[in-house]
Amino acid sequence: MTFAALNSSASVPAHRAPRLAVRGALVLCAAISLASCSFFDDLNPFGGEKYKMVVEPDVPATKVYDQGLAKLANGAPAEAAKKFTDLGTKFPDSDWARKGLLMTTYAQFQAGDYDGAETSAEKYVKLYPKSTEAAYALYLEASAYYSQIPDVSRDQDRAGKAMDLFKKVVQNYPDSEYVSDSKFKIQVTSDQLAGKEMSIGRFYLNRRNYTAAINRFRNVLTAYQTTRHSEEALYRLTEAYLGLGITDEAQTAAAVLGHNFPDGQWYKDAYNLLKGGGLEPKENQQSWISKLYHAVVPS
Repeated sequence: MTFAALNSSASVPAHRAPRLAVRGALVLCAAISLASCSFFDDLNPFGGEKYKMVVEPDVPATKVYDQGLAKLANGAPAEAAKKFTDLGTKFPDSDWARKGLLMTTYAQFQAGDYDGAETSAEKYVKLYPKSTEAAYALYLEASAYYSQIPDVSRDQDRAGKAMDLFKKVVQNYPDSEYVSDSKFKIQVTSDQLAGKEMSIGRFYLNRRNYTAAINRFRNVLTAYQTTRHSEEALYRLTEAYLGLGITDEAQTAAAVLGHNFPDGQWYKDAYNLLKGGGLEPKENQQSWISKLYHAVVPS
């Protein structure tokens, strides 16, 4: 059998060709019709439902709030925070949204999500500054920063923010129940910040960069005079001023130290340091140190 015999068009009689052409056209139309039906079914609003809509049942705000409280009671504060956040999402501009935001802050704090608590608390105070719970929200924000204070060898930015916020609690809400603890933590953070300044000051002093050291010790006396570090700061000023050869200020620092901490070891060390150089404590009332303490040591 030749190739021509295998060729369908060559083997089909001429009078049958039109019939085959019609049949082929019908098959092609059917194929196109099936494809087009699938396409138009997607656009047909009366066709079968392709994407089913899931309708969640309405949950009352009280139930969502109680669910959050239950999560807290069961020791799942992170899950509780999500429930309280839902109140703001589902019931915006309502009192439930306000309550939910405050409880979100509390739950985040309990979960150790301090960054989240800081953000939520700040939002609450901004939105509801006159609320009876605004003092508590501000206290929570301060406490979140306070809980992350590192040791004095590291950056003390969070300690500074905590102190500033605790001061706002005392100043803006003087009658609130959080004032007493805020004052205590202001003292703690002040001591922490003073400790950082002392650490840097000693660093400079050991390298005989006396001017830089004096600036740090001066910061301690100016900003954190009521902390335990002020006693050492006065002694270090005695050292630094002697290193620069400014004996008048060194004597004043020692004299003020002796007036305020007469029985302390730092004063004994300062006295011996001056005595070794043929000097003794003597206050110059025009010195910034003297003016800062308003203390005059009898000669």
